[in-house]
Amino acid sequence: MSKQSIVAVLKTTPRTVLQDYSKLMRLAEYQKFLPKKHETILKLNLSWSMYYPACSTEPWQLDGVLKTLNEDGYNGLHAVENKTVVTKPWKGAEGNKWLSVLQKYNLKFEPLTEVEWVNYTPKHEMLALHHIFDDGHQIPKMFVGKNVLHFPTIKTHGHTLMTGAMKNAFGGLITEKRHHCHKLIHEVLVDLLQIQKEIHSGIFAVMDGTVCGDGAGPRTMIPRIHNYILASNDQVAIDAISAKMMGYDPLSIKFIKIAHDKGLGTGDIDQIDIIGEDISNVNFHFTTNKSPVIAGDQLFRKGALSFIEPWLFHTGLFNLCIFGSEFYHDKLWYPTIGKWRINKFMKTEWGKLFAKY
Repeated sequence: MSKQSIVAVLKTTPRTVLQDYSKLMRLAEYQKFLPKKHETILKLNLSWSMYYPACSTEPWQLDGVLKTLNEDGYNGLHAVENKTVVTKPWKGAEGNKWLSVLQKYNLKFEPLTEVEWVNYTPKHEMLALHHIFDDGHQIPKMFVGKNVLHFPTIKTHGHTLMTGAMKNAFGGLITEKRHHCHKLIHEVLVDLLQIQKEIHSGIFAVMDGTVCGDGAGPRTMIPRIHNYILASNDQVAIDAISAKMMGYDPLSIKFIKIAHDKGLGTGDIDQIDIIGEDISNVNFHFTTNKSPVIAGDQLFRKGALSFIEPWLFHTGLFNLCIFGSEFYHDKLWYPTIGKWRINKFMKTEWGKLFAKY
């Protein structure tokens, strides 16, 4: 008896990664889920405007996917990403070397800060969005009626334990003020998957695990080289398999469990067909930690000091939070610990590949 969902998993190397991405996507039969008659949103992942291994979509990930789409005759491709209060799309696209890859395929980068956003009323009941955006929820107009292809990486996250395909929609379907969703983050991710199923003609994800992020994700992580790549049309299933590989019980992760129970995908690994590599004994033994920024965010949003939230996050005082995050990440951590880890990574074969882009 066939199982409910399929996730393709392959091992790769810096020398073969572009060809392996093509093999991976075709193994997962991606063309079934991204109909060519519709244009396709390429939803990149930017967690830091500056490059840090495993933090954002890797250039070889984008290159391998675009190579495959180009060979298989896909047109109408839109490479997009949004900003947050602490990230800048154009700076991130340059720092992560997306622009050179897009130029190779004659595509342009389309920041979601420069497109039209429209009010959207979900067709299904929402768990959290209506509580957070009581004046209405907006989405990019260009997303409606198009396929979406997500570009997550395997990494930890202080707010959600791990992050992947479902979390990648967070940067596409909510404005830059999405930090207000942290209080109900698991429910919001499930809401966004429901909305994707309402507005997109097809959904697919290609996840990079060549260099993975362990520790205090989604930024200040320890890069771990594991040489895996994953693909699936089931956003819940690919996140579940990623979580399993990282060493977590997928159904103990709240957003995976809720989405599974609502029938939006498969979070139970016993109900997922894993094709390609045998990962039955794979365990990265990752541990999710919280950076001071995430720990502080949680303390004031839903911890002992949550009574301060209305003043700290909804008034001009929030500029102090932005300053604190930028100072910690960009001025303190990145030039010291970050640079040391980056220099170490650049001596690896993946680091050498990054330098070639």
